[in-house]
Amino acid sequence: MDLLPLLSWACIVFTVGMFSTGLTDLKKMRESKSADNIQFLPFLTTCLNNLGWLYYGILKKDQTIILVNVIGALLQILYIIVYLHYTTQKRLVMSQTLAAGAVLTCGWFYFTTVLPEGETQLSQLGLTCSVVTVSMYLSPLTDLVPAHIQYTQTACVKSNEKHKETRKTRKILLL
Repeated sequence: MDLLPLLSWACIVFTVGMFSTGLTDLKKMRESKSADNIQFLPFLTTCLNNLGWLYYGILKKDQTIILVNVIGALLQILYIIVYLHYTTQKRLVMSQTLAAGAVLTCGWFYFTTVLPEGETQLSQLGLTCSVVTVSMYLSPLTDLVPAHIQYTQTACVKSNEKHKETRKTRKILLL
């Protein structure tokens, strides 16, 4: 009994399910008519990820990889379009999208023109896609950086105020 078709379908179902999680954000944006409190970077990095793996699947001639990433890329493009429609930061979103498009174009040029066809091309593309996948999963953490900076600045200000208060107390005690 060959389990590969069953495993392929399981991968398709679970991966498409994972890519569909953005539908809740899509619903929030449509209901509130705003993209506030929704991150854009995960949509963008997931789209880049899908397009990279789609190219990998085409080169490898793997129908499962192709199908999953066509669906994923289409969903991410939909999320990006809706986000762009509802965001108040259109210039930032457009510049991030254009930068991602430039990275994608440079990558495509490198993998189609610079590298020789065959195993080297496939293995380097697979490695690159794996790195992009890691960045896709890390992208939601970008919201934590401003929070950490704000917490650190607040802690420094409070520490500074406490230090000043201590110096005032010492001066009073010396008098």
